Amino acid sequence: MPHSCGFCGKPLPSRGGVTKHIAILPECRRKWESMVKDTDDEGGAPAEFAYDNNSFSPLRHSCSKSFDLDEDNPVASKSRRVTVEDVADEEDGRWYFEPCPNASWTLQEGQTAFERYQQYKEGEGEDKWAPFCDEEELGLAEWLTQNHTKPSFHNNQSFLQKVNELLHGPVWSCKKVSVKGNRTDENRQLLHEDVELWMRDPVECIRDLIGNPLFKEHMVYAPSRTYKDEAGTQRLIDDMWTADWWWDKQKELPEGATIAPIILASDKTMLSQFRGDKSAWPVYLSISNIAKEKRRQTSARATVLIGYLPATKLDCFTSDAPGQDGVDMVCADSFIRRVYPILASYVADFPEQCLVACCKENRCPKCLVAANEQGNPLNSLMRDPELTKEMLERRRSGQHPVEFDECGLRAVYKPFWANLPHTDIFMAFTPDLLHQLHKGVFKDHLVKWCLDIVGEDEIDACFKTIPDYPGLRHFKKGISNIKQWTGTEHKEMQRVFMALITGAVPSRVVIVTWAILDFCYYARLHTHTSESLDGLENALAVFHANKDVLKELAVREHFNSLKLHQLSHYVQSIKLFGAADGFNTELPEHLHIDFAKEAYRTSNKCDYEEQMALWLQRQEAIFWRTSYLEWVAERAVQTEHGCEYNSDSDAENKDFDVVPVVSQDIVHVLSKTPPHPRQSVQHLETMHGAINFLPAFKSFLQKHLPHNRIVPGYQDRFDIFRQVAIILPPDPRVSQSPKHLRVRAMPEVLPSPSGQKPASKVLLTLDGMSMPSNSQIIAAVRVAQVRVIFMLPCQFGAYSQPLAYIEWFTPFREADQTTGLCQVSRSTRHLCRNGAMIHVDEIIRPCHLIPKMGQWVNPTWTSANMYELASEFYLNTFIDLETFCMSTMIT
Repeated sequence: MPHSCGFCGKPLPSRGGVTKHIAILPECRRKWESMVKDTDDEGGAPAEFAYDNNSFSPLRHSCSKSFDLDEDNPVASKSRRVTVEDVADEEDGRWYFEPCPNASWTLQEGQTAFERYQQYKEGEGEDKWAPFCDEEELGLAEWLTQNHTKPSFHNNQSFLQKVNELLHGPVWSCKKVSVKGNRTDENRQLLHEDVELWMRDPVECIRDLIGNPLFKEHMVYAPSRTYKDEAGTQRLIDDMWTADWWWDKQKELPEGATIAPIILASDKTMLSQFRGDKSAWPVYLSISNIAKEKRRQTSARATVLIGYLPATKLDCFTSDAPGQDGVDMVCADSFIRRVYPILASYVADFPEQCLVACCKENRCPKCLVAANEQGNPLNSLMRDPELTKEMLERRRSGQHPVEFDECGLRAVYKPFWANLPHTDIFMAFTPDLLHQLHKGVFKDHLVKWCLDIVGEDEIDACFKTIPDYPGLRHFKKGISNIKQWTGTEHKEMQRVFMALITGAVPSRVVIVTWAILDFCYYARLHTHTSESLDGLENALAVFHANKDVLKELAVREHFNSLKLHQLSHYVQSIKLFGAADGFNTELPEHLHIDFAKEAYRTSNKCDYEEQMALWLQRQEAIFWRTSYLEWVAERAVQTEHGCEYNSDSDAENKDFDVVPVVSQDIVHVLSKTPPHPRQSVQHLETMHGAINFLPAFKSFLQKHLPHNRIVPGYQDRFDIFRQVAIILPPDPRVSQSPKHLRVRAMPEVLPSPSGQKPASKVLLTLDGMSMPSNSQIIAAVRVAQVRVIFMLPCQFGAYSQPLAYIEWFTPFREADQTTGLCQVSRSTRHLCRNGAMIHVDEIIRPCHLIPKMGQWVNPTWTSANMYELASEFYLNTFIDLETFCMSTMIT
């Protein structure tokens, strides 16, 4: 990608790299500050950067106001500025931030765990590889621990002792818990069972996370409100630090307090697959101070395991409440802050939410909606933690309050959250995209409804004939025979389902489908605006306005479904805690692989919890040592180049901070050497279907090379490329990473054992030469089918730009009122397909067209020939989130 510093010209891999480069390199930073000052004096903003008059990057900032400063508590001299990858709005390239006042003061300088460990090693006179001899021996230790090898040599015990000496996280401890049942023995005494609770101190885990230097560039200590405009009227919600909960909670705490919003996740899982009933109930912890992009990386270990719960009890916290008075902690930037760990979010599937909320599984764990009103669009009262604790206590004392049954409570007398300060456990339940949307509303409800209306055979026929697209799963046998579904398969079905059932079901059912898919796609966005939140609410309103058609068709008798009801809480949760992608249950389920299933396989299957805890501690020790060595090497490089920047240059934030970014363009990449050189025109016409190749080529030469005197003909040879890779700049609504796409132009081939991917030939091209904004992109682009990608032969003159032969579709017609999908058809000229030559860099991205299938699928259609046989098409705007955002014009 073409990223570079605007001052020294150094190429960098990403936008975040540009930001961090300018922040760290003193010379570029001085030029930046000088530019800001000069531009401020002139009263204008430079075209290349967005800026603030006071500071460089606001994304990760904390105030420097200290408490009682004296000789024992000197003014902090290290940098207070921490940055992560910046994000930019496509319209003007800037986001505006309003920092929360009096939040996250630094107390004094401290030492992170890595700094303390480095000081200890130097004091002991040991090198950085100790207790191992050198880097190779440490690498061997890492390999042995990760591959579960049991060495046959005699010093295996000595090897494990060295691993145990390494720096690791909080120690594991075992707590015996006696659980009383409801059965009695012969003496009429209640039977009880002793179970083991393996756990680690959550406060110490939080201390390790917030103080880990590896997360320094991904750490937030204070909330901010984010806007798209300088006036602060267009709100943006992304991570939790941009939402309302943190901002509101900050006002309840003393000035200078630093909140560590805790994210808990629990999910019971089976350990044995084919025999036995061995299970584990892991509990994971993370903090929202760490950017969600980092938390989602399982390899980063930003989410840690804090315990294995016994199946009969949910009590993983000690009686201490550090969120009440706060705890002094050394943070990742080496400053000590008074940190208040507060439970903010609890990530769990529906049964565990009900267990934690102490309610029955036929009731909502968040609100008091009645069991027979869950299908109505009501704004029910939220559950109140204090009233719930009062009713549980009254029931425990032998009373039978009417409210206990009205609220659908069950007798869990000592919930773990009862004494946690500043915690509303019912608000803490965040949207579960996997179980509520993908598996619940979409697969278990919408797909089932459509199968009942259309029939399995017809739905299967539709799926079999869906045209191919790079990365799209082709259900070549349909969907009715699939027994085991995953979240990935649910999302793959969503990508084509809208256009697939259009015409096969009544129009009001199509509107219901449109509303549910719109809701699914809006909910998956990484960054929300007021428009996207309105889109969520509107989609839900459209569903409720049209859902009765399913009763009329005898598909549903009622809509009292908790999965449908829980959709009504999504907008509130996003406003409070940020985008739902940061709290998906897919992450804990993925963590089960390392922290539960893999750990269990290394045990002897007897008393496995203790063995699992020891194995995980050794794995963590090796990971910490590797991370420590990377930190030492990076620090040495920074020290060598003098990259520590002066804290005196950091100014306090006054109104808004603005992120500087360097503009990005779409990048097109071809192979260095054409894989099919010197192909004849006849080959292109017969194998690639480029029937009008020569006429289009002649028109191109007349337009772009008017002085050429050579007449192209069948004697000419062309160097052909199989595909062009397109790299799109990151769209912060969808991802912080560039989007890599491919447009293939290969002859169709029969499926072979080699698994060769079929050609993908439909794309969006610019209808003009200027790149449109998101709000204009549908009107400014046009669909075409690419047949050939080639280089101009040298006999026609020097021409370095690669070309593509395409066949046009018509401009977009007005969107269908029932489906919301734009329609196109083949463009013809003189009763032939309208072919043309374009430059490859005019291609914006691939797109997906789905033919209008009607009530029955043409039996001659297949996924390979559908583009050739069909005449009317829908533009599939649900093929990915980027296309969805483009079609809905969320800017």
